[in-house]
Amino acid sequence: MDRQLLTKEGLDELKKEYDELVNTKRPIAVVRLSDARDNGDLSENSEYADAKQDLSFIDGRISELEEILHGAKVISNHGKSHIDVGSKVTLHVNGKKDIFHLVGEWEADPMNKKISHSSPLGKALMGKKAGDTAEVEAPAGKVLYKILSIE
Repeated sequence: MDRQLLTKEGLDELKKEYDELVNTKRPIAVVRLSDARDNGDLSENSEYADAKQDLSFIDGRISELEEILHGAKVISNHGKSHIDVGSKVTLHVNGKKDIFHLVGEWEADPMNKKISHSSPLGKALMGKKAGDTAEVEAPAGKVLYKILSIE
C-alpha cells in the first residue's frame, strides 16, 4: 500500500474510529456472536450469521485502519503561496464563490467540500497559486475555476 497523505485532523478522526472499533464495537460484536452461538443450530441461526458478518466487517475495518495509520504521512504545515494537501482554497466558479479543503483520499467528503488531492479538481489545483485558474473536465464539459485565496 502506498503512503497515505492525511491532514492532522484526518489522522485524529481515523485514530478515533480505530479506538472506537477496537475498544467498543468489537467487544460488543464478540459478545453478540457468543450469545448467538449459544442459541442452538448454527445452520439455521440468522442472528449467528449476522453477528459473524458484523464481526468480520469490524475486523476488516480495523486491519484497514491499522495499515493506513502505520503508513500515513501527515501533512501539517503547508505554505499559503501554493495549494497543497491541507490547504483551504477559495474558488470562483460559475459566478459564485466556494471554499474547498484539499485533503488526503481517506478524508475526502465532497458533501462537506473536502476534496481529495487525487480527485480531478484536486489534481488540477495542486501547486497552483492565488490568481491562477484550473480547468477540470466534467461530464457537462470543461469547468474553469479561478483561485481567489489559499489558507
